[in-house]
Amino acid sequence: MATSTPFLEVMGLTKRIGHRVLFEDISFTINEREHIGLIAKNGTGKSTLLSIIAGNEGDDGGKMILRNGLRIGYLEQTPTIEGNSENGTNEDWMKSLCHANEDVEAVRLRYKQHLTLMKITDEESKRPASQLSGGQVKRIALARVLAGEPDLLILDEPTNHLDLEMIEWLEGYLRKSTKALLMVTHDRYFLDRICSTIIEMDDQRLYTYKGNYAYYLEKRQERIDNMNANIARANNLYRTELEWMRSTPCARSSKARYRIESFYELEKAAKTRIQDERVKLEMKSTYIGSKIFEAHGLCKSFGDKVLLQDFEYIFTRYEKMGIVGNNGTGKSTFVKMLLGLEPHDKGRIEIGETVRFGYYSQEGMQFRDDQKVIDAVRNIAEYVDLGGGQKLSASQFLQHFLFSPEEQFSYIYKLSGGERRRLYLCTVLMRSPNFLILDEPTNDLDIVTLQILEEYLKNFKGCLIIVSHDRYFMDKVVDHLLVFEGEGRVKDFPGNYTQYRDWMNEKEREEKRKAAEKKPVANDMADSKARPKNTDRPQKLTFKEKREYEQLEHDIAALEEEKAAINAALCGGTTDVEEITRLSKRLPLLQAELDEKEMRWLELSERA
Repeated sequence: MATSTPFLEVMGLTKRIGHRVLFEDISFTINEREHIGLIAKNGTGKSTLLSIIAGNEGDDGGKMILRNGLRIGYLEQTPTIEGNSENGTNEDWMKSLCHANEDVEAVRLRYKQHLTLMKITDEESKRPASQLSGGQVKRIALARVLAGEPDLLILDEPTNHLDLEMIEWLEGYLRKSTKALLMVTHDRYFLDRICSTIIEMDDQRLYTYKGNYAYYLEKRQERIDNMNANIARANNLYRTELEWMRSTPCARSSKARYRIESFYELEKAAKTRIQDERVKLEMKSTYIGSKIFEAHGLCKSFGDKVLLQDFEYIFTRYEKMGIVGNNGTGKSTFVKMLLGLEPHDKGRIEIGETVRFGYYSQEGMQFRDDQKVIDAVRNIAEYVDLGGGQKLSASQFLQHFLFSPEEQFSYIYKLSGGERRRLYLCTVLMRSPNFLILDEPTNDLDIVTLQILEEYLKNFKGCLIIVSHDRYFMDKVVDHLLVFEGEGRVKDFPGNYTQYRDWMNEKEREEKRKAAEKKPVANDMADSKARPKNTDRPQKLTFKEKREYEQLEHDIAALEEEKAAINAALCGGTTDVEEITRLSKRLPLLQAELDEKEMRWLELSERA
């Protein structure tokens, strides 16, 4: 919720890289408690702008005014966690986060609390970064940022490398947070549920929308429609004025000079082009037969960790499958086994003879920096077959994925991380596969590119497997899920991610309802046997059950109070490490006890 108190004002900010202008003379304000989402195509300077505001990078003009004493916490897109070593955590970064008159121990306690909330163990937090997964590095870096208790949070793609459980936790945390927030993310559900203001960077300009992502989409389309209408009117007038310019000698009168100057302004407006990003790219895929792949009795373990146990599946033609699950449950390992890049322990995989894989992996992007963008694609093919005798040149194909003719002849080393990802995607699709496997394709891609990719995949005439934590993307593209639950369990679910979550929530409600309907077995066996059966109406509470019912009310109130006290202690920043460890162990046990007593209270309340 925005207020009238400004935390930070950006005025006339400009940034160039060589001769390239990323943004010029942009201005905006971040208010107290305001949650802002920043949207732009890759390569237009989103990350650079965040880095400048965080004080990590210089600008080429303009100024920023920060409220006195404003504390900024900055999470980079690819964070580093210097200081992690075998001997523990270096304290330099902790000292930098200390408030006035605060010692390092207070920061350490807050850091430990956030690590606990993010399910990072003490042992994991002390490992060198090289021994950690991308998700672990992200969570440790985020815990460090939050430990500083910043007034303004700047987050660059915070959901990258996080699993769905952690994304949903972070979403809940930020929704409740009163900190000001400036965030870049491709996760549209995350953006829609957290941000109340959207700022779009487009053509070196800023457009501000006071609403969430859904509101932004509506108002942005209105803006584009209005601009297109203005361009159409300018074109009509331009034709008239062009005729006048060609047929009328240029008189020296001030009126004629004014009309000539106006003509050139009109010409500029008439030749403005609004890029239509709602393109449909339908490519011809290679024929695929009825046999795709079959997995029979598939097993895979790493040491004591079981990823697959007697897995059976027959993949059908044109199936669009999503794979979800927490980090470490075996999703990427499974697709690597399917591709023959990782051996399985037992069982067999049978691949159809006509299957032609296209694989987009998290670590597969390799380009020569001295190569031009267009050459990276031409090395694969000069043309893409669209079917029906139609073809797209390599250059036209790149334009569909937002590489302008000028950018195509730029060297790869000049590309941003997101632009490299987009180019890598093009090289995968250019090979005309009939079975696409995309492992975390949304990481580092901008929303505009994701919209184009979604349209492409919905029209893709082949088979598809997507491993992703992007809920919005999965809902748009897949119609079926494999849910990796851990310990070798894989659930086959016929629907998209939102349908799966709805099903899970309903299942949990049903289990609680059934538990509440069960009759007491151990608590009052004697009374149960003594009571006469009456099928017409529920039995009234016995004297013993009334006493139990009254005691439950007291117990539940006490447990709720204890739970609130534990949560306050974990988030308060004053509890020592030993106490944090004890409380963290107590909390799940307390919750289980509370759930059990609430179920019993509900059961008795129906007869009270």
